[in-house]
Amino acid sequence: MRFGARLVLAVTTLAVMVTGCGSPQSGSQPHAGKNCGPYARYGKHPGTRVTVYGSNRDREADLFEETWADFSACTGIDIAYEGDGEFEARIQMRVDGGDAPDVAFFPQPGLLARFARAGRLKPASAALASLAKQGWSADWNSYATVDGTLYGTPLVANVKSFVWYSPKFFRDHGLSIPRTWSELMAVTEKVAASGVKPWCAGIESGEATGWPLTDWIEDVLLRQTGPDVYDQWVTHKIPFNDPRVIRAIDTVGSLLKNDRYANGGYGPARSMASIAYQEGGTPILSGHCAMHRQASFYAEQWPDGTSIGPDKDVFAFLLPGTDPAGRPVLGGGVFTAAFSDRPEVRAFQEYLATADFANARMKKGPFVSANKGVDPANAASPVDKLSIQLLQDPRTQFRFDGSDQMPAAVGAGTFWKAAVDWIGGKSTKAMADSVEESWPRR
Repeated sequence: MRFGARLVLAVTTLAVMVTGCGSPQSGSQPHAGKNCGPYARYGKHPGTRVTVYGSNRDREADLFEETWADFSACTGIDIAYEGDGEFEARIQMRVDGGDAPDVAFFPQPGLLARFARAGRLKPASAALASLAKQGWSADWNSYATVDGTLYGTPLVANVKSFVWYSPKFFRDHGLSIPRTWSELMAVTEKVAASGVKPWCAGIESGEATGWPLTDWIEDVLLRQTGPDVYDQWVTHKIPFNDPRVIRAIDTVGSLLKNDRYANGGYGPARSMASIAYQEGGTPILSGHCAMHRQASFYAEQWPDGTSIGPDKDVFAFLLPGTDPAGRPVLGGGVFTAAFSDRPEVRAFQEYLATADFANARMKKGPFVSANKGVDPANAASPVDKLSIQLLQDPRTQFRFDGSDQMPAAVGAGTFWKAAVDWIGGKSTKAMADSVEESWPRR
């Protein structure tokens, strides 16, 4: 997941203790009036500090800080969080410059793996490994496992296979939610025939420009070829430019490179390269666009006052595949991993790995977790609830974002750039060949 940039204020234990727990006094209980029972298992670590670095900023960062404030106060750990929209580009510089955080929130398993193989990350403790096994499926835990060693746990999850739409627009135009790809194409053509461009998108995202297109390609490949071929492509057991991948890219192109179908509300199809991803779906609200494929976390990007639900301003349906009974789901997430191994760091990691943390965070605002212990009833929005239900449904064929698993030089580099070149007019074969040629050779 990608977001815009801003540094976020650190939260200090002292401030929390004064406002939430009362002023500590020597020789007395420092948290009188506060129920610290739920945090007793993490021990007391007065006077310690844990630095945390991630890409979450603004309100998202505030909600994290609010959620762990009681943990901070009750354990005595000062948690200093810094959010940076250019996390992927700067984490390497931070580590190489001797300024590694104690804990990092990695949005890419491939990036996490790079630091693990370089010997920079600390393996998960036995307690953390136990929590991981209890809280997540083997698939989810595999994304933070490198060469057989677990290094972290999932923090945030998202479902990327959503198509946002206006329920009113669909009703007014006599449209039904498509259950198969052919039905999706029929809806697309019907909207285009009415004079409205059916699809809108924005792929500009600073140094991460292009990632919404790579998500599209991954989603379509998963639907056309199934999980096994998808996995082979992500791990380079088949080449990036395999004919099946070419077909998936061309399928995306039939929608997003087609001026008749895109870019509703903005201009010709290639205009999406200059539209910020945060604004990509906005024309749905004015009726200049019918559909916008984007992740569950896009709920936070709608303008203030936009209501979400099946009979509200906007809602979302699962991008269909060939089989109406199938549930292929592309998703992503953020993983915690540590560059330090101190008692207070381990305590913080263990707290973040609990369903207690996930449920508490969900109650404060939009948030999705794949932890088995989360209650969908705590979801802040109907789309978050739908996401959690999909993640917990045993019929779901979930696969993690492919570019986030690829070597960082490819997944967060050449693939993104090639996607931008492609939407600008580069041929599918030339685009795929360029990424294949960039894949690291061992």
